[in-house]
Amino acid sequence: MFIKEFINAITAPYFLITAAGILLFVSLKYPGKFYTNRSALIVFSGMFLFLGLSVIDPNFRKIVTKPDNVPIVGMLFLIPFFTWFALREAVRNDQRTAEGKPLIEQEETADKVLTWPDLVYTELICMVVLTVILIGWSMTLEAPLEEPANPSASPNPSKAPWYFLGLQEMLVYFDPWLAGVVFPGLIIVGLMAIPYIDTNPKGNGYFTLKERKWEISTFLFGFLILWILLVILGTFLRGPNWNFFGPYEFWDIHKLEALVNVNLSEYIWVKALGMGLPKNPLIREFFGFVAVLTYLLAMPPLLARTLLKRFYNTLGPVRFHLMTFLLLAMMALPIKMVLRWLFNLKYIIGIPEYFFNI
Repeated sequence: MFIKEFINAITAPYFLITAAGILLFVSLKYPGKFYTNRSALIVFSGMFLFLGLSVIDPNFRKIVTKPDNVPIVGMLFLIPFFTWFALREAVRNDQRTAEGKPLIEQEETADKVLTWPDLVYTELICMVVLTVILIGWSMTLEAPLEEPANPSASPNPSKAPWYFLGLQEMLVYFDPWLAGVVFPGLIIVGLMAIPYIDTNPKGNGYFTLKERKWEISTFLFGFLILWILLVILGTFLRGPNWNFFGPYEFWDIHKLEALVNVNLSEYIWVKALGMGLPKNPLIREFFGFVAVLTYLLAMPPLLARTLLKRFYNTLGPVRFHLMTFLLLAMMALPIKMVLRWLFNLKYIIGIPEYFFNI
């Protein structure tokens, strides 16, 4: 019982996301110790052991065995595996480069085969095997079909498809126009802009971490921590009324959590200055506008002179400022999360009169 309560406590969003982010950067700091066959054996054995023992709990089993959630359980193992495999190959290549040996990809040139018939036959066999697996899957698990949509009886929790659960989790921290429109648009535009911003040829056609540590770290943080982990939270840990539930906790529809979130304007005008909130929204949210504009306009020049000076000299002013804008937009999510967890901060700028909240 104590172990279950402990696991329920450490899987709270504020602890889980923070611990996962720290673990990711520590592993990238010391890749030679984390991305090895031995470490993978320990980690994946622990994951399978955890899943096998946890299925005994009825609350855990009810969530992970839902037909909708079974693919996400598989994703819990597939994404860490392929991430580990790619970084292990990168570590091996970096070690071989330091020793003056050729890259793994260069040594494998002698084993190359023709697309036809070798590759096509292999793909055909994989297609047949996966077709059999999908047929067996469809016969084993019932299709998660529900009754026709009824506007007077919405399901609780009402969840988006799994690939949108990351966006739905963002709605906890941002308004819909940001979490549902601006951030997805920036994600798409940012991914399209990467080849034009980052023209460094290193890492093309071979695995490497040492030569691309900044780029790989940034991508993995955005993909694993700010997307995949949010999908996992939304799938397994968000229950009725979008409340958080531990993996062994019963999804009680009557669970209520008090909302004590406060806007930045209330912190400053009411709590700090001891005054009432001004009626003019521009005056009321003056400090919020200053904070947001400082973050977006003052940070890029500051970073160009300090932490990211090397990138400024390499990329030039236009590509550098575009890169920093996308990075600052990405970091807005974890910053807002931390502010919510530590200070119950709801909005930095809150103008509900015009549906403009940040």
